[in-house]
Amino acid sequence: MVRKIYDWVLKWAETPYGPLALAILAFTESAFFIIPPDVLLVALAVGKPKKSLHFALYCSVASVLGGMFGYYIGLGLWSVVSDLFFSYIPGFTPDKFEMVRTLYEENGFWVVFTAGFTPIPYKLFTITAGVFEINFFGFVLASLVGRSARFFLVGGLIWKFGEEIQEFIDKYFNLLAIVFTVLLIGGFFVVKYALH
Repeated sequence: MVRKIYDWVLKWAETPYGPLALAILAFTESAFFIIPPDVLLVALAVGKPKKSLHFALYCSVASVLGGMFGYYIGLGLWSVVSDLFFSYIPGFTPDKFEMVRTLYEENGFWVVFTAGFTPIPYKLFTITAGVFEINFFGFVLASLVGRSARFFLVGGLIWKFGEEIQEFIDKYFNLLAIVFTVLLIGGFFVVKYALH
């Protein structure tokens, strides 16, 4: 079923509605949809490399707006929709939910940034941010930085190198995103603890 949805998403790249589909996909994936927008972003950008940064911008803005929507689902509707999310949305389990609560208590900004930039399911963090009522401004800022960094990295690579970079992105992006995030957060802790 996931493969069919994935193929359906990719077909939008062949239509004039591809950019609109990208924005809708980025918005919904931030709150509940299962296919990440990167797949359509790459397909659109490879088709029109000169517009790849525009596509990254659409994707970033829509994703952050979707994250804000997810935040408000968690803030105002969680008691009504929690069973639905735990039953049908991949990545939502009671154990992961409680794990995220602990992470937020330690450092909310870096948790949201990491979820926004890496392959970790961002929707889990947008909704739990609302449930646990973390600072909304900090949440939006971390989402904006993390999501924009992710999508502009993809768009920028295609803009610079064209179609030949697609295989590299498909093969190594998740690994590179995790390594980059570990280094960034590691640097933060070095600055915070080793230099005091």
